[in-house]
Amino acid sequence: MKAKRYDTLGWKLAALSLAAFTLTGLILMVFYYGASLLLWLNPSRSFFGTRLIRWTVNHIGSSLIMLVSGLPLYIYFFFLFTKNTIGYLREITKGMQKFADGNLSYSIPVSSADELATLAKNMNTMADKLRLSLEEERASAKAKNDLITGVSHDLRTPLTSVIGFLEYIETDRYRDEIELRYYVNIAYEKSLTLKKLIDELFEYTRVSGGSLPLELKPVDLGKLLTQLAEEFVPSLEQADMSYRVRIVEPVRILADTDELVRLYENLFSNAIRYGKDGKRFDITIGREGDEAIVICTNYGAPIPQEDVPHLFERFYRVDKSRSKETGGTGLGLAITKSITELHNGRISVRSNRRQTDFETRFPLYRTR
Repeated sequence: MKAKRYDTLGWKLAALSLAAFTLTGLILMVFYYGASLLLWLNPSRSFFGTRLIRWTVNHIGSSLIMLVSGLPLYIYFFFLFTKNTIGYLREITKGMQKFADGNLSYSIPVSSADELATLAKNMNTMADKLRLSLEEERASAKAKNDLITGVSHDLRTPLTSVIGFLEYIETDRYRDEIELRYYVNIAYEKSLTLKKLIDELFEYTRVSGGSLPLELKPVDLGKLLTQLAEEFVPSLEQADMSYRVRIVEPVRILADTDELVRLYENLFSNAIRYGKDGKRFDITIGREGDEAIVICTNYGAPIPQEDVPHLFERFYRVDKSRSKETGGTGLGLAITKSITELHNGRISVRSNRRQTDFETRFPLYRTR
């Protein structure tokens, strides 16, 4: 059986009403016995106050006088005792008006433990959730606008080149077949750039919505990344780089293998693209507590510290000119971050003069 609570608003009002009634009764009792004492001390009836009391009692009646006098006293004391409660109710009303006016950062003070305090807490919670919802809606709208702006900007440059060179060919403005082939080759290369951007944009929108269905199964990270690194050998050799996979401790996670491969393909490609001057690429696999950790390390030029916080934002490039030369779209690391978060993981980056580490963490898979 649920125990009764005696700090509720109903019990509080009942207690205040009883206190007002008791105090009214005491005051009326004092007046009653005071009048009786005055009549007893002055039986001669010569004193004006005594004559007035006797006349009032004889013509009106003591009971009626007590009732008429007690009711205003009771009302006065009741409102006096409930002054704080009524004031708190006004404070809640004031807060609700501020919320209605759009001031969702306002907080109604919680100064009791009754239903009014619960109402204030619920109103504050509702305002906080509404404020967060509005902020998320604004952020979503801004993200959508930024995405459209970024796509438009990145598509326009290669598309302009393709149109320009095709116009040269269409209007026969080339001198000979060699120049024709030169224009065709440039248009072809720019078309490949467009295709790559569109493919990565499609991949980003596919994984960033949070609703991508995953086919989860236990994955041995050491075996997966060793095999993936071997597939990158031609690219590593072309960049004159060597690699090393170091498995500190075998770990397994619950993951979608295809998406996990895309994640580390982006990190490996990034390491080759920007770390080839370091001549080496290291992959370290281990665990820390209940998390599996993978660290992809390259020894190329460091990432400027002011760029590190923005590295996983879409279309963000540390060096725009270098990105264009190497074919970067600014979406690879954003895709990597989205895939990591889809698997309840985290990704971070550290960079100094010696090395750059991309670290991913995932919950360990445990057999029951």
